[in-house]
Amino acid sequence: MQTEFILICFFMPVFSEGCCAGNQKKTNSDFQQDRTNLHYRAVEGETFMVPCLGFRAGECTTGNKGLPLNCGKAFTAHAKHSGNYTCDTGGSQIFFFLQVLDKDSLGCFHTKESSVILLISAGGTIPCPGQDCGNSKHMSRTIWYKGNKPMSAQNRAYCVENRTLHLCQVSDLDHGVYFCDRNVIEEGIEWTFRRAVQVTVTPANLIAPYPPTIVEPDNYTSKEVELGQAYTLTCKIYFPVEVNILYNVKWFMNYNGNTKNVITLHMEKPQLDRRTFENEVIQKAVINDVTEQHLNHTYTCFASNTAGNSSATIELKKVIKVKWPSLIGYPFVGLLVITGVGVVLHVKWLELQLFYRSHMQDGKHDEDEKEFDVFVSYVWSPVSAVKADVTGPDTDETARLSGTLTSKEQSETHTPLAVLLPHVLEDEWGYRLFMLERDVLPGGGIASKLCAQTPAHLDQ
Repeated sequence: MQTEFILICFFMPVFSEGCCAGNQKKTNSDFQQDRTNLHYRAVEGETFMVPCLGFRAGECTTGNKGLPLNCGKAFTAHAKHSGNYTCDTGGSQIFFFLQVLDKDSLGCFHTKESSVILLISAGGTIPCPGQDCGNSKHMSRTIWYKGNKPMSAQNRAYCVENRTLHLCQVSDLDHGVYFCDRNVIEEGIEWTFRRAVQVTVTPANLIAPYPPTIVEPDNYTSKEVELGQAYTLTCKIYFPVEVNILYNVKWFMNYNGNTKNVITLHMEKPQLDRRTFENEVIQKAVINDVTEQHLNHTYTCFASNTAGNSSATIELKKVIKVKWPSLIGYPFVGLLVITGVGVVLHVKWLELQLFYRSHMQDGKHDEDEKEFDVFVSYVWSPVSAVKADVTGPDTDETARLSGTLTSKEQSETHTPLAVLLPHVLEDEWGYRLFMLERDVLPGGGIASKLCAQTPAHLDQ
């Protein structure tokens, strides 16, 4: 069982009477110091706040690479905050120097001094951290602040004794950050050493009034996991505040769902958030590599305190994660295919039309054998006549020379359709053409055949 104890000091009325009974409120006179040049020291890792001493709340800027500071705004001090700052007062300037000390250089630093838990309706004390250190004896008296407001301006009963702040009766309004300032002069420079104390106020419960409440996860639910990936089991619980905080939070794995056959999982350090009436605890356990075997078991978060216990059981469910490449790749490939088909149709549209018209009639293939695919005829021209005469015997030398010259002149201007069309249809697309001017054999063999088939055409 994992336990955590915090010691709470009870302040009996007899003890409180020595400080609070005679004078319910002692007013501290602020230590007189130079208001135009302020030198402060803080401890690294502690809460710090630039006091608004007579100047308006705003930024204190610095000339170096440090960060600007806001008057009256708390922050965690680090070495990077050390430096000289200039604060605007609305009419003049105040120079503020901050030195952040390393906690190891103090020699008597104790983390426990930075936080105190007080009980409502009882008396409480807030010691100033480091008040027992050797050099603290040479410091002046201690001035206490709650936030940016000095205790002397607080409307409540308190007193200061031996640098310790005594609250005569604690209320829930006393929750917050307190600062104790001690002044010392070193080498003619007046330094203010500011330490912070976080005060938490809780009800005066000797034992927990009720068992812990598990808010996450819900009982008997399923969590989706990916095989081969890490998964974090998270349990969030609210514990009622009690004097001696005694809580236990565990993650168990139940073999095959059997709650009697369990093992304790390796867990991280619990996260604790202290509140006035309830403390929030978050306990995590990490499964580094989820396998099929993990899906056969159940997992239980178990929480207990002095009042009882609570539990929540979950199971893991495999989820198939769709990879992004698949979501993007399939539509992209489909788009490429559609684009490619569109480009082919655009480029080959004429060829497709010719193919359809030559091979399809009324949606059916023309099964009749054809000697030629296309019959072409054109008006005779000098160029075509010359080209036709070149293939046969040439008896007129003058006509041949004249035709050759004419052909050259025509080819220089443009390619005749009679030459271009057969070249494209036959050489490029593979059609068979019948041209009267080119394919009629001597003796009229084909012509007589055509006359027998289409005499009306030739008669025209």
